Amino acid sequence: MTLVDSNVLLDILTGDPKWLDWSVEAMDRCAAKGPLYINDIVYSELSVRSENQAALDLVLESLSLDFQRTPKEALFLAGKAFGIYRAAGGSRSGVLPDFFIGAHAQIARLPILTRDLRRYHSYFPDVKLIAPDR
Repeated sequence: MTLVDSNVLLDILTGDPKWLDWSVEAMDRCAAKGPLYINDIVYSELSVRSENQAALDLVLESLSLDFQRTPKEALFLAGKAFGIYRAAGGSRSGVLPDFFIGAHAQIARLPILTRDLRRYHSYFPDVKLIAPDR
């Protein structure tokens, strides 16, 4: 079981010339070991690029991704970790979703397939990260 970050999925959906091959191969390796999941946050981030909900659901189904709601315990943990980040001078913009994803992975004991290591590694050190050069 692996929680897939939106950056990996966007690599695939946009055909990113730098990361497409790595992201496809990494998803295939993770899928061979068990189900691939996305959560509410990743779903929301992907919806920005989707024409409508039905189209997004079809894409996710074609990638064999299952949806898993973020547990309430993870939502609480995300807020606490974000508070620590902000107290240390972290930016207010664009980072809160990473805290929701990292907290979900920690509470559910799921690895994260991602290219964004910094915040996950710093604030959720017990979460296994599947990333380039790891």
